Amino acid sequence: MVAEAVVTVDVYTAKGLLSIDYQYLDVRTEEEFSKSHVGGALNVPYMFKAPEGKVKNPDFLSNVASICKKEDQLVVGCNSGGRSLLACVDLLNAGYVHARNMEGGYSKWVDSGLAEDQGKPPEELKTACKFRP
Repeated sequence: MVAEAVVTVDVYTAKGLLSIDYQYLDVRTEEEFSKSHVGGALNVPYMFKAPEGKVKNPDFLSNVASICKKEDQLVVGCNSGGRSLLACVDLLNAGYVHARNMEGGYSKWVDSGLAEDQGKPPEELKTACKFRP
């Protein structure tokens, strides 16, 4: 499976999917997730900050397997869509046939006025969702 084969949905479609039994899998770092996230989201970082820069989480698939079944329906998101696209490729290759990438990530979710959690103003939510080394 390659990135071109991943099903990517916009934030409005993602919101609709979440209302019909899809689960949101946030692949941002724990730090990013703790600042602000989609309500009810699961968090399994796809990458970590390291002295040498961003490095892939070697336990990503086993971490996901500990909380999700391969038949679960997943909307996968990060900050802007890059990490979630890579995560979807790995998930699909591992047999998670219902993984969907959310185009634009949490930044687009916030920009679209969909962020309802944390009680923070949109400007702060948008700042909180950035991946900063």
